[in-house]
Order: sequence, then C-alpha cells, then structure tokens
Amino acid sequence: MGNDIPHVGFGVYRIPASRTAEAVRIALDAGYRHIDTAQVYGNEAEVGTAIRESGLPREDVFLTTKLNPQRHGYASTGQELDESLRRLQTSYVDLFLLHWPSPGRDRYLESWRACADLLAEGKVRAIGVSNLTVVDLAWLAERSDTVPDVNQVELHPGLQQAELRRYHDAHGIVTEAWGPLAEGESLTDPTLRALARKYETTPAQLILRWHVQLGNIPLPKSVKPARIRENIAVFDFRIDAEDMARIAALDGDPHGARSRTRGAGLPRWQ
Repeated sequence: MGNDIPHVGFGVYRIPASRTAEAVRIALDAGYRHIDTAQVYGNEAEVGTAIRESGLPREDVFLTTKLNPQRHGYASTGQELDESLRRLQTSYVDLFLLHWPSPGRDRYLESWRACADLLAEGKVRAIGVSNLTVVDLAWLAERSDTVPDVNQVELHPGLQQAELRRYHDAHGIVTEAWGPLAEGESLTDPTLRALARKYETTPAQLILRWHVQLGNIPLPKSVKPARIRENIAVFDFRIDAEDMARIAALDGDPHGARSRTRGAGLPRWQ
C-alpha cells in the first residue's frame, strides 16, 4: 500500500446522519486524520461535508468507505463507488473495502476484481476486505493475485484474533479493528481497569494503546466530545511487555468477548 494509515481512526458506525457532521468535525479538530464510514451506514454525505468544512486539505485526511454487500458484482462495484464519491464530495477515497463477504450471492470475486481496476484508475488509493477469516483469505488468495491491503475485523482484548493477525503479518495485510473497546464492555474488565490506574490513563486509552502497540489500527467511535478527544490521546505512554502479556491473557474473557462476526469459515463463494 502506497499511502500510510494513521494509527487511530474515527469510526461513524451507528452515528445518526443528523449527528455525524458534528462528530467528525470534533474528531478532526481533536487531531484525527482517519475517518471510517460505509455505504450502509447512511452518513457518507455528512462525513464529506465535515471534511470539506474543516478547511483541511483533502490529502491530509485518510478516508475509508465500504461497498454495500448487497451490491456485489463487477459493474455495480464501480457504480456504487461513484455514488460514494459523489456523497463524500471527493474524487477518490484512500481505502475502499468490500463490506462483509455476503456468501451465496456468488459475486464477491467479481467485486474484488473491480476493486483492483478501480485502484489502477486512481479512484481508490488502497483496497481491502472486512470480516474475513483465515480460511476466507486463503480462498481469495487461490483465486486472485491481488492481496488485500487491509482486513477490518472485530478485535478487542476479549477477542484478539491472534491466528488471523499472524496471517495478516505473513502476507503484508494491515489489521484494522472495529469494536476496539467491545462496544464498551471491555472497559469494565478488572485487569484493564487496574492497568489504566497504573499508567494514569482511562481504560479506553489503555486498550487503544494496546491496539497501537500490537500494530492494529483501532477505530473507536463516540458522539461525546470529551470521549472523542480522550480516544486519540494514546501516544504519550507505552505499555510494558509484562503488562502486554497480562492483556494477552484476557483473550476469550467474558468481558467483551462476545463476537458479533461469523464463526470460523464461510460457505464457499461460487
């Protein structure tokens, strides 16, 4: 991938369109330079408005959107991207992801081929996938020479995806983490709360710092200005190796371990 991804992004999943522009403006003012949206979120236009009104040069903001999984197909992928670019008020996105595999529709590989062509056309600067398992990525690798730049998956201290991260590392795929705080559930974990006190941070900052040190790109979201600012203030401390190991031991812990993704392996795409 030719462009760098900022280490912490701002996600807008489940932020109502009526509140998105304000939240994104606050995030940009707080120092975020990575905004993650999707066609199915219904707030691309508001994201685009916030970026335009921020006064920041477009090249200073890393912008991601994702294809509606109901619109897989070669032609529809390009058409849907054009609609996203119109709503986002930009001529390109920095990262375009296939949003969920949507097995059984038999069009995933067509969309992936379209993504590679859109990359060559310059409408996207990098391409990737979301919510793919090791099995899924191996399936894709057997059928395409184009390696995803990114796989965006659910990942937090209770669901650490170690095998998948090893696969990513071996194949040069960046790991992005949605639900990096387990939708707030990880914030109640006693170990994480104790470590937050040790490092004089909040539990959220501790967890997001853990992501950064692992090499993940976390995508926290909030509409509360204080939380938005708090979630990016993670670069002035470092978790030591012993405490990183303590967090690693939480994998599968009931605090935030509930996965909202599919189980291991998918029905094969045809």
